[in-house]
Amino acid sequence: MRVQSLTLAAAGAALLAPTTLPGSPALVAATTPAPAAGPAHPRVTPDVAGEGAVSAAGLLAKARTCAPVSRGRYRSDEGAPADIPVCGTRDAVFWKADLDIDCDGRPGRHCNGDTDPYFSASTAFTQSDGRYLDAERLPFIVVPAASAIWNHRDDDVRGGSVAAVVYRDRVQYAVVGDVGPGHLIGEASYATAERLGINPDPRRGGTDSGVTYIVFKGSQAAPIENHAAAVAEGERLARRWVDAG
Repeated sequence: MRVQSLTLAAAGAALLAPTTLPGSPALVAATTPAPAAGPAHPRVTPDVAGEGAVSAAGLLAKARTCAPVSRGRYRSDEGAPADIPVCGTRDAVFWKADLDIDCDGRPGRHCNGDTDPYFSASTAFTQSDGRYLDAERLPFIVVPAASAIWNHRDDDVRGGSVAAVVYRDRVQYAVVGDVGPGHLIGEASYATAERLGINPDPRRGGTDSGVTYIVFKGSQAAPIENHAAAVAEGERLARRWVDAG
């Protein structure tokens, strides 16, 4: 069950199938008008697809061995076992968990108070224009609030840090965009899930396991809402991380 992510204010209080048309194909072609302009949410694909891109297999191989940087372990959901460590290397931290849907931030067609019982109109970090992030359109992940288990700032992770999120054979670059409860881990925005092929519905979506989150230390997408910048930086850092001895 998804637990609502913390906004900056809350963090301070808690530590800090396409339709088939009738008729023959010839009749359809002759009578069907041209399609309307693009949909609100065009089909999206994961960011890694080009020649030389870092594969999901390459990233997962690098994340096979865990040297814990967290002092304890996180739960994926309330009531679940506390069995998820945050692991680290010189250049990145990573964890393997579920993916719960974060729909917080600016309301839209898919993320609002009617579609999401945990909806909050704010995120812990804001865009360069001061507005909250748009979970429907911006791929971002959620980090736990600083606690005795782990303080993400100690590993140079903050709002706008670049992450690679891996699910099966897909890689999606994202930014750190929100902060969640200090004892839970494994949450990402609607847009992140959608691009990974995971059901993004805030009530029934997400996946129970199989997601690897890799955050590159000291990285930054500038501004935080510039997804193209996150992709470019993510691909560069992912290649360096995989190639490092």
